[in-house]
Amino acid sequence: MTCNVLVVRGGWEGHHPVETTDLFLPFLQGQGFEVTIEDDPEVYADAERMAAVDLVLQSVTMSHASGEAVTGLRDAVAAGAGFAGWHGGIADSFRASSDYLQLVGGQFVAHPSKHPDARRDDGRDGFLEHTIDLTDLGRAHEIMVGLDDFALDTEQYWVLHDDLNDVLATTTHPVQSHQPWHRPLTCPAVWTRYWGNGRVFVATPGHDVEALQDANVKTIIERGMLWAARTG
Repeated sequence: MTCNVLVVRGGWEGHHPVETTDLFLPFLQGQGFEVTIEDDPEVYADAERMAAVDLVLQSVTMSHASGEAVTGLRDAVAAGAGFAGWHGGIADSFRASSDYLQLVGGQFVAHPSKHPDARRDDGRDGFLEHTIDLTDLGRAHEIMVGLDDFALDTEQYWVLHDDLNDVLATTTHPVQSHQPWHRPLTCPAVWTRYWGNGRVFVATPGHDVEALQDANVKTIIERGMLWAARTG
């Protein structure tokens, strides 16, 4: 049976929605998936179209989706379609929609930056060296099996989240002298979530092409898409 993948991309161009999703199209096609691409989330409001979708891969940072579009996406996932993405393309989309946030289970609120004395206004001031730490659940999960904790030098997402998530990896924001928080804070970095008959996969690393080409990040996203795709 052919698996139909709908790639929806757009929003803030700083996350390179075209270039980053293009990285994964050969993988999806190599798995035998039929891929279609849209640049407007209003496609979610087309119930007939969404009924034929087995996986939605979204990269739409911020932007806006109508209530009808969000309802269409939620209904499609509840009916068994998978929903997957990374970074702001899924965890910082449609900020005004509480229904969307409930579906995803996490919302970007910050990526703490370098100390003011170390900033160079070179596009990397928000990059910090940090680790992605696998949870016990993650080490046993098919998305993460065989991987270990790994280091990145890119944006480190601080996300608000809820307990419906199955957290496969975390990242910890340290106390910094130039920041107002007073103890380290651990946030989910990779999670899965069940919604009705569907599956949701989120990875917060993935600011740009370079971050997505990290071998660990790339593997996690490829496996995450396969895990999320409709299973029956």
